[in-house]
Amino acid sequence: MTRQSPPDLMILHAVRLLGFAGFDAVAQRAATRDSEVIRVLSAAEREGWVQHAEFAGLAGWSLTDAGRIENERLLSAERQDADPGGIVQDVYREFLPLNARLLSAVTDWQIRPTQADRFAPNDHTDANWDTRILDELAALNRLLGPQIERLTAVLSRFDGYSSRFDSALTRATSGESDLIDKTDQDSCHRVWFELHEDLVATLGVDRGSEYIAEAD
Repeated sequence: MTRQSPPDLMILHAVRLLGFAGFDAVAQRAATRDSEVIRVLSAAEREGWVQHAEFAGLAGWSLTDAGRIENERLLSAERQDADPGGIVQDVYREFLPLNARLLSAVTDWQIRPTQADRFAPNDHTDANWDTRILDELAALNRLLGPQIERLTAVLSRFDGYSSRFDSALTRATSGESDLIDKTDQDSCHRVWFELHEDLVATLGVDRGSEYIAEAD
């Protein structure tokens, strides 16, 4: 049976996944009330797990180093109880080669090499080039759904990634090209990045060793 994560875990974890966000964004990501977010973040700030900052007209919360440690402690305890069969670990191993394909597709969406400049920005005038990328993202979309189902079967908080990715890709294919790679919107890239961060946080994976293992 799938495990429902408690609000305190969901709120702290939402801050990690979003990186820097205000109360409303954290409440939406954690699927809880603003009042609950205020309570949890106020307590977490007293513990030194989160910090509030304002710059360039923006205000929001982010995790401290101590907060990342606490977040991973909570996630580890939850996973050990909810996932004795190691499904999250298995999905993560299968995710890594898909992640490499996603990063390559996003890079190709942003850059289209020419004879004069191998880092020339993609001006999206070559329909064949862009169609190839969209086809690759569609293939990844089809592979993502079953993996999210496996994750959600043990931890309900993984629900939503495949539908968000599918929505972004559908809109991008219909002409909203920013929904492929923009990080300030719920784009394919942003959804995928959040899922990746969710997996490494849940498993306590060190990003530095991740790509070494992948290369092996």
